[in-house]
Amino acid sequence: MTRAPALLKKDGAPGIAGLQRFDLACAVAIACCVLAPCALAEPAAQVSGDIDRALRSQIDHAIGEVKTPPQTRVEARRRAKDAAANATALLRSEGYYESEVVPNVSDADPPRAILAVTPGPRFQLAAPTIEWVGAAPSASAGAAANTALGLKDGAPGRAEDVIAAESRAVVALSKLGYADSAAETRQVIVDHADHTVRPTFRIRSGGVVRLGELRLKSAGRTRPDFVHSLKAWKVGDVYRPAKLARLERRLTDTGVYDSATATLAPPDQAVGDVRPVDVDLVERPPRTLEVGAAYSTTAGAGFDSAAAMGGSSFGAYSTIEGSGVDAKWIHYNLLGYADTSTVTARLYDIQQVLDFELDLPDWFRPDQTLKVGINGLNERTPAYDDSGGGVRAAVERHWTKTTFVTLGAYLDYVSLTETTAINPEGTPIGQRLNLLIPTLLVAFQLDRSNDILDPTRGWRLQVRAEPTLVTGDRPVDYVKTLAQVSGYLPFGVGDTTVLAGRLEYGSILGGAIPAVPADRRFYSGGGGSVRGYAYQAVGPRLSNNQPLGGLSLAEASFEVRHSLNSRWGVAAFVDAGTVGLAQAPDFHDTSVGAGVGVRYNLGFGPLRLDLATPLNPREGDSRIQVYISIGQSF
Repeated sequence: MTRAPALLKKDGAPGIAGLQRFDLACAVAIACCVLAPCALAEPAAQVSGDIDRALRSQIDHAIGEVKTPPQTRVEARRRAKDAAANATALLRSEGYYESEVVPNVSDADPPRAILAVTPGPRFQLAAPTIEWVGAAPSASAGAAANTALGLKDGAPGRAEDVIAAESRAVVALSKLGYADSAAETRQVIVDHADHTVRPTFRIRSGGVVRLGELRLKSAGRTRPDFVHSLKAWKVGDVYRPAKLARLERRLTDTGVYDSATATLAPPDQAVGDVRPVDVDLVERPPRTLEVGAAYSTTAGAGFDSAAAMGGSSFGAYSTIEGSGVDAKWIHYNLLGYADTSTVTARLYDIQQVLDFELDLPDWFRPDQTLKVGINGLNERTPAYDDSGGGVRAAVERHWTKTTFVTLGAYLDYVSLTETTAINPEGTPIGQRLNLLIPTLLVAFQLDRSNDILDPTRGWRLQVRAEPTLVTGDRPVDYVKTLAQVSGYLPFGVGDTTVLAGRLEYGSILGGAIPAVPADRRFYSGGGGSVRGYAYQAVGPRLSNNQPLGGLSLAEASFEVRHSLNSRWGVAAFVDAGTVGLAQAPDFHDTSVGAGVGVRYNLGFGPLRLDLATPLNPREGDSRIQVYISIGQSF
């Protein structure tokens, strides 16, 4: 399916203009590469001495590189002195306090800066202690700070480890309510007699701080009572940084705020040991307009339980694609509850949709979102024609932004025209059905991948069930189930290659063909399922090659993705799928497609171009299918 990026985004998201800027940047970069003189960098000084490989690498990194050799002995001597100072600082930071670094200049022409390095013994840590400035914290808090130091006698006396240990001790106190804990000037004794480093950390713990009322400093369009409902503490609770961080996360996860910060009020505003919490919100622009266009030789969509409101996963209309234009108007925080209102209009050759959806985050409790919507549609697909509309509502309970449970219901009215057979003269036989279809939804998504649009490691699990009652011209009841698991395994130098796999299985329980309406059956084929085949082209067909759909579905995909550089990548893939007329597929009629693709990193996700061919085509199947979209196929 060939789909262009959004042509216009009022909030500044990437579009055609961004691609034009990319072309210009490429031209400038190529010109710079052609015109730039060819120069190889060399070490600022040549290092000699009995040094292990790891330490030598650190020294080379510390002294750095130069693009041109010194032209005179004076310049070489200056470079040698500078390199010696950098090498000495590095050695001391690594615990070599008796090292000797001698700068010199070679007799070569041109001359070179050289360093003769003798590391000497490596000093070891001994008896790290904390000295409390002012009142000491409680015994348990003091023990936690000492444990957080994490320094062991006999470990290398590295300066970086000493500084990090001090920070860990302060953080440990802060987590226990000592919000004003701070490190003062530490004392470190370097003992040349026994080659030890003895650090004494001087820490002022302050007192235990308790959390007070929330104060909204910059509300904007946000209702104060909404922010108050998200706080993770009661007045008088002991300060915990994680509680303030949880409030910030809940606010930013709504997608309405560019930033949200929660900080303790200054000590002079405390009442006893209780201090207010100040919240600052920076709202994103209130409205976003997105306009797009698409062209395809085929169309299709895969399983997407994350988009549970609207689309084939929820509601009256399918997430099918073709050729046409679409627009999306998004209004943020219209009601003041960090809400998102979205109006979507789609004018395609096979589908026309007008949809409205309202999302209310943290509905009645934190991490719980209410989604309600209404839509109208008209579809002309290879398998059926229908028109109608529906209303829907669902509640998502989130553990993370991408891991949640959904409970919902929707009510659709559909006027459906479907074909059930072909008579001997080749004329389709079917009927037009007027149906009222109430449906319940139970869905679960667990996402352990590292990226929504371009995962390179981890896995995902998506499961859903839809108990459905069809009323009207053809009453039937059934339960539609669907599950998908996908995994991503990186390997190679720098994890530049990713093995990706996907398995999907679905079954309609309690129904039969043709009782189950054509627009509620399973179909396969297209850019999100079995590439190489047209939309709905995999599975049973009537004698005139029209897709029939089925009661069961099984799909599998395997893909190798390789990054050539930070922008470009390539892929090779094999997809397979089958649709069955029974509740379980028999796999006797499995369609297999294979192909290759190119990926271009847009910054927020990859632009994907795939070319695929069916390996076991049937009558009417094209030899080549082309798919262009944003995001990986799974």
